[in-house]
Formats: sequence, structure tokens, C-alpha cells
Amino acid sequence: MTRLRYVCLGLISAALGSASGLLLAGGSAVALTAEQAQGPGTRDETVRSEVGNLLQAAQELIRANRYKEALAKIEETERVRDKTPYELYVIDRLRGAAAAGAGDTEVAIRSFESAIASGRLSQTETLQIMEALATLQYRNKNYADAIAWALRYGKEGGTGDKMNRLLIQAYYLNNDFPNAERELRSELQADERSGRVPAEDRLQLLANCYLKQADTPGHIATLEQLVTYYPKKEYWAELVYRIETRAGFAPRLGLDAYRLKLALGIPITAGQFVEATELALQAGFPAEAKSFIDRGFAAGVLGSGADAERQRRLRDLATKGAADDQKTLAQDEAEASAAKDGTALVDTGFAYVVGGQLDRGIDLMERGIRKGGLKHPDDAALHLGIAYLIGGHKEQAIRTFNSVRGADGCGDLARVWAIYAHRLA
Repeated sequence: MTRLRYVCLGLISAALGSASGLLLAGGSAVALTAEQAQGPGTRDETVRSEVGNLLQAAQELIRANRYKEALAKIEETERVRDKTPYELYVIDRLRGAAAAGAGDTEVAIRSFESAIASGRLSQTETLQIMEALATLQYRNKNYADAIAWALRYGKEGGTGDKMNRLLIQAYYLNNDFPNAERELRSELQADERSGRVPAEDRLQLLANCYLKQADTPGHIATLEQLVTYYPKKEYWAELVYRIETRAGFAPRLGLDAYRLKLALGIPITAGQFVEATELALQAGFPAEAKSFIDRGFAAGVLGSGADAERQRRLRDLATKGAADDQKTLAQDEAEASAAKDGTALVDTGFAYVVGGQLDRGIDLMERGIRKGGLKHPDDAALHLGIAYLIGGHKEQAIRTFNSVRGADGCGDLARVWAIYAHRLA
């Protein structure tokens, strides 16, 4: 059953309750409910029998779900002249319920707006009909009117998630992304304060609000929330893509983006496997390059097609480079220890790590960072965090990732690594 159907049923019930409380002039009186008797303008007002009899017949048709017939019966009241304001109010209210049931939203909207304008509704009834008007306007794609009624509903004391969700959706569909974003952030902050996990669809909508406003930092931050609570591959892929394509992302971090993609299991193309391998070779990590291209061949992405021979030559180059690197690592370590700054120690240590000598490599990287003089200290911390994670030191890895503050994309990558690390057993 749709949300609109629920609203209509509630209004029909309310309208029937009101009709059953009519005071018929010249006939037997039916007692009003306590709330209706206290409502503005209802005490001592009556409906003449020529109007009341038609409305009671319409009421029975509504109860039987014969809404179009009920509308026709209500229209017969047009023959009655000089109707009182109270009679007009009761007609509008019952017509609105019948029209809503019949799916005639335009008539329902006009009728309910007139009923509210009469000033005869109690607060509870007013809020109920305002909720219906917001829903009907939304269904008719009159988003500005839906927003107006939803806002008025809140100002009149209405509460609840249903109207707030409709308001946000109406803002979004009306291209009012700043207001949709504001309301969504308020909703999600309330979830956070209450310890509730934010709903996936709400985070998706917030991410889209930021995207529509070209707010890359907000979009990335929301994607980070999505992968934290809903770690789907498409969210991971979107997050890394947004990071590496945002303005100011340093080209030197391209290899780090590939490291993250491969760790997350994000599918990459044959060309990307080749590029990652070449970047690792250029950075001086042939063992890592061999690991990359071997994964490409194992996945069946490499080794076939027009570029198969070139890919095999690249694999041979990486394999030979990794073997040669193992022979010179000790010499590289000695030279790095004698260097004035810690850059070579960090790089040599990382080469040990990707070559499988974890403890020795981590020790060298830590020594290099303590030695200082690094051109890119955040890069070094990022790589140390990766080394800790490869070595099974999860908590140290997370602390190290959280220490990275680089505004050139390094900090963004580190945050994603930290989220990923949190999810590991």
C-alpha cells in the first residue's frame, strides 16, 4: 500500500467521523465528538436536511469504497441555494476525502485547502489534512507547493519523520539542493547523536546533493560514510575515483591510488594494470610491480589480445627487476643509512616490505621518518601505515593513517585506508 493511500484512508476516516457528528436542522441531532465540539466554529452549527441527507448518502458510498459515486452525490449539493459557511465547510471536507479516494488529486487539494481556510478544524485535524495536502502536491509534482505545506505543517506543530522525508525529497526534486542538504545533515546528525546507523538511502541522497552543488569535499566525506556503514564495491570505487580526480590531487600519488584500488578489490582494466606496474617500476619498487602484473595475468585481464606480447615483456621486466633488487637491497640500505635525510631509508624499507621482509622494512621506514628531512612526510606516513597493515599491525596502521594531513590527496587516501583497516578482522 502506498504512502498516499495511507494518507487518503486516514482522511476518509476523519471526514466520516466529522460527517457522523453533523447536527441536522429540523431532524434528530447526532452528538459531536468531544474534540469536534471544542473545535472553532462548530458549536451549535447545523446542516440543513437537504444538504445533510446528500452528505450522509455520500458518506455511505465512501464507506463502501465507491468514491466516484460519492463525488457525484456530493455534487448534488450544488442545487441547494444559500449554503451556510458551515455547510460549505462540511461539503469541502467530505468532497476532499471522496476525491482523494477516487484519485482526483486536483479536486481533493482544492477541497482540503478550503476546509483548512474555514478555520473550523481542530489542530489535530488541521495537521492531518496539511500532511495530506503536502503528499497530494508531491504526487502531482507540484514540489514548491508540497514544500510550502510541509513547512506549514512543521510550524503548526506537526512532527515526525514522514513529513521531513517528503520535504527533503521535494527540495531535491525542486532543484533546491542547499535546503535538501541542510535538512539531510540535520537528520543524519540526529541519527549520530542517538547512536543509530544512518540509512543508506539518506546518505546516497546527501552525496547526490553535494554532487549537484559541485561540492567535492562534501561529496567525498559522504562517500566515506557510505563505505563505513555500507562497504559496497561501487561506493569504494566512486570514492577513490572522486579523490584521484579532484582538483589539486598530486600526480605523484597515482601509484598510491592503484595500491588502494587493488587492496579494496576494485576492478581495474588491462591498461590500468600496465600503468600501475610501470609506475611501481619507475618508483623503484620492482617487487611491487611484479605483484601488480602477476595479479593482472592471474585475473585473466592481461595476456590476451593485441597487447598480449607487450604485457608479457613487461612481466618479464618486472620479474627480472624484482630478482635484481633483492641482490642490491643490502647495499641500498647502507647507502640510505649514510644519507643526510630519511627519504632513502623510507623507500628502501618499503621495498623490503613489498618484497616480503616486513619487520626489517618497517624498522627502516620508522628510522627514516625519525631521521627527518623528508620532502613529503605525509607520503612517508601513508606508506608506513600500508606497511603496518601488510604486516598485520592493524591498530598501528590506523593510528598512522589518522596522522596523515596532506591536502594534496594524501590525507584523503589515508582516510580511506583507515576505513578499510577498521573493517579487517
